[in-house]
Amino acid sequence: MTKNHFPAAEGQTVQVAPGLRRRVGAFNDNLMCVEVHFDTGTVAPLHHHPHEQITYVVSGRFEFTVGDRTHVVGPGDSLYKQPGIVHGATCLQAGTLIDMFTPHREDFV
Repeated sequence: MTKNHFPAAEGQTVQVAPGLRRRVGAFNDNLMCVEVHFDTGTVAPLHHHPHEQITYVVSGRFEFTVGDRTHVVGPGDSLYKQPGIVHGATCLQAGTLIDMFTPHREDFV
């Protein structure tokens, strides 16, 4: 049976690294929504994975590197990361991101 409702109160916020926390929202085999909270100065190191990813900036300011380009982004901005592209971020002002992955990140559940 497919789960259709993922109440926030049932989700667990996980400390991933100092200054970096995430909470998995709705997901199935093909898609996943993740809320990510950054403290100012926190760095998500350059990395890559086989998933497609879209990041939506809810709040804060971030410097994102995607491939060989760097972008400073703020609320309402979004980024696309194709499978295998190297990417990472530095949080310039504390904030929250929403990451969407396809397929879902098995390592997050």
